[in-house]
Amino acid sequence: MMVPKMILLLKKGLLAVATVTAVAMAMIGHPAHARDYIIRDHLVIDLRFGVEWLRCSVGQVWDGEACHGDIRELNHDEIKQAITMADEQLGGKWRLPSRKELEALVCEACPGVKIDTKVFPNTDNAPYWTGEVNAYAKRHVWSVNFFTGHTYGRFFPNQRLAVRLVRDRTKALSN
Repeated sequence: MMVPKMILLLKKGLLAVATVTAVAMAMIGHPAHARDYIIRDHLVIDLRFGVEWLRCSVGQVWDGEACHGDIRELNHDEIKQAITMADEQLGGKWRLPSRKELEALVCEACPGVKIDTKVFPNTDNAPYWTGEVNAYAKRHVWSVNFFTGHTYGRFFPNQRLAVRLVRDRTKALSN
């Protein structure tokens, strides 16, 4: 039986509301990723890293089939607020991904945006924040650009980039 579930993804311009089914499996779009992910409605279980990703970028809403709405570009102070809201409303300990976690989503073989859009629909072909400071330039934070598929350590935390949240799967299993 499918159970409706409310998902709140960023309020005050940061959160939106969508109704989704509680558990649904979907086909993976790119064969190289088929063994790496399990899709459950608005979440993607990443078997390589043991984490759960939100399928939509911050600011978008999952409608049961795709992500809709405007992607919100946030600076690191705004990201802290978004994470607090996600923790309260979605449960679990949401965070920015590590550089390796976000780099692993890059799909070089995918046309257009360099991510599997069946897994992560309507992802912007732009840089997304990681939670990792560049060790060589400590005032900069790493990002992964889904237009080029490349990683850059050149953005300041006060700049605004797209965000995709992740949580450790062990903490998420009880939710």
